[in-house]
Amino acid sequence: MANLYTSGGKRIFDIALSLLLITATAWLAIIICLLYVFTGNFPVLFRQLRTGRGEVPFQLVKFRTLVNSDQPPAQRQFWLGRLLRATNFDEWPQLWQVLKGEMSLVGPRPLPVAYLDLMTTRQRQRYTVRPGITGLVQVADRHAMPWAGKFELDVTYVDQCSLALDMRILWKTVLLVFSFRKDVSLNEEPLGK
Repeated sequence: MANLYTSGGKRIFDIALSLLLITATAWLAIIICLLYVFTGNFPVLFRQLRTGRGEVPFQLVKFRTLVNSDQPPAQRQFWLGRLLRATNFDEWPQLWQVLKGEMSLVGPRPLPVAYLDLMTTRQRQRYTVRPGITGLVQVADRHAMPWAGKFELDVTYVDQCSLALDMRILWKTVLLVFSFRKDVSLNEEPLGK
């Protein structure tokens, strides 16, 4: 249901907060880029086609945290990638995607394009809003939750989107980032497996 926030306020909020975060943390992003260069870990960025708002594909960009090999994802991490995943700073480049309008600070996380055909009509409602850097699923115990439960939370977010909900999700995200919880997302089963 459209309200003042979802019809324009959310976009203004995204732009203002993204600019603030980029300005405050650009020095750290530069240091991270230099660490990639000095350690010879190339490429610096990871890009993957994901499904965005309106089911339109876009290139998701983040700092690369895995090396290319045939090993399972959890065994492909390197020290800098592990640190970035633990702090969620690997998502920093997505702040620029928020400014471009491809993403939002809060919303359902963008999924690989191949997942689209595996979803029900109700689950695809998640694509009526911009995908987010963080979301309702990310601040819940998402790894213990089946995909159907995650999609239900995404649709709940779409139905209940408000400034208060976004602020609550952002606050919980900050708490999670500073808890340095072990990242178990690499062990997550892909959709359809």
